[in-house]
Amino acid sequence: MTNYYLFVNKSFNGWLIFQYIAMIIGTLNLMTSGMHYGWPSPSLPKLLQNDSHIPITSDEGSWIAVILLPGCFSGSVLGGLLLDRIGRKYVILLSSIPFIISWIMIAYARSFTILVTARYLAGISDGLICCSVPIYLGEIADPKIRGLLGSAVSVAWLFGILVINVLGSYLTIADAALISLIVPMLLLLTFPFIPESPYYLLMKGNVEKAKNSLMVFKGTNNVEDELSRLKVAVEEQSRNAGKFTVKSTRRALYITMGSRGAQQFSGTVAIVFYAQIIFKEAGDSVSPEIGSIIYFSVQLILSGICSIIVDKTGRRPLMIISVTGAGIALLIEGVYFYIKSTTDIDVSRYSLIPVVALMIYVIMFALGLQTIPVILLGEIFPTNVKAFAISFSDIYFAVITTTVSKFFQVTKDNFGMHVPFFAFTGCCVLGLLFVLFYLPETKGKTLEEIQEELKSEEGEAISKYENYQKRLKS
Repeated sequence: MTNYYLFVNKSFNGWLIFQYIAMIIGTLNLMTSGMHYGWPSPSLPKLLQNDSHIPITSDEGSWIAVILLPGCFSGSVLGGLLLDRIGRKYVILLSSIPFIISWIMIAYARSFTILVTARYLAGISDGLICCSVPIYLGEIADPKIRGLLGSAVSVAWLFGILVINVLGSYLTIADAALISLIVPMLLLLTFPFIPESPYYLLMKGNVEKAKNSLMVFKGTNNVEDELSRLKVAVEEQSRNAGKFTVKSTRRALYITMGSRGAQQFSGTVAIVFYAQIIFKEAGDSVSPEIGSIIYFSVQLILSGICSIIVDKTGRRPLMIISVTGAGIALLIEGVYFYIKSTTDIDVSRYSLIPVVALMIYVIMFALGLQTIPVILLGEIFPTNVKAFAISFSDIYFAVITTTVSKFFQVTKDNFGMHVPFFAFTGCCVLGLLFVLFYLPETKGKTLEEIQEELKSEEGEAISKYENYQKRLKS
């Protein structure tokens, strides 16, 4: 297999073709993850109908939607344990199995319990894939296209949401599930032929395999300098054996938590779960099915655009624009639902406003909040703590998305649709402050340069504090 890769490298000398191939195949299960996240939007309305083949209540429907997230919690813990033991590649492969079982169970489910179990299994795979793919792509990517490869995580996830909204709107639940089964099976059959991350191979002392992996991903046989640089970087980072004893590593964790928090507390997963229900309550200007398909199509296209420009514009400018625009759109949405539910004003003539506001939200969200927090996951942690840190980050993600999704359902049902939208607006304000004062720029830097910058900024902050203390004493 290595000889075949080297033959191709001679034909495509200097090309990064295998990085793109690894990105496309490796993100197939991110697409599957998106399909499971998007599944409740077209499926819950069918399950809540009086003639449903599995009669459920609104509360049971909310648990079917959010049980994926506790499963993600479990999968993230498992991923954290396995990433440095069996490797990034084999965790990606392992994620296919619960996904496959889950789709089969959904296709033939005849009870609420089976559906909940299937969704929980899908969550385990989601935790595994969300731990492994950002690390893998971050470690194989050339610095000048790392933003593009990292953005593919979000783009594939959104494509999956769009696909299941189309399938679920026009096919039965069983037929949509059986078609969806093809995607994780395709990864399981093709990804074994993709090389492991050179960083992981060096961590395990497999220098020769790491060299072969680099030759494949760099598209050249001349990788001695790159190999030496990676060996030094891995050895240096491995000396810091403690998980979060190093301040720069803790800072990386805070950056991840802040950016993920800004992303999820804007309500994106709740909107994904309940897209068709939101469009239904907004009015009759657009059908729920068409509205949700347009919504996710726009999100996919704009995330794709973000993935192309993020390596040119940088992370910070896009995040500032994104969180500001998303907050304004959510405020408009909240004001509309507040007027509709708490006053006697007839808003039927203005039912297009919440649809337009939701479209503005998805455009603004997709420009930065959708992709950049995921890119950062694969960029800002040193090699020796990357698996543990990203596992922790995904557990944090599962907790906050479960909280936000249940918060949306409870406040929507008991106080009105405007309450969660106003809350999400407030979270965008806090997210903007975080981006302005704490988010670093990682555009065009190697993983080693990013680590050095985190350490130097930490050192600069300590130096400033010490100078300040000296001035106070004098």
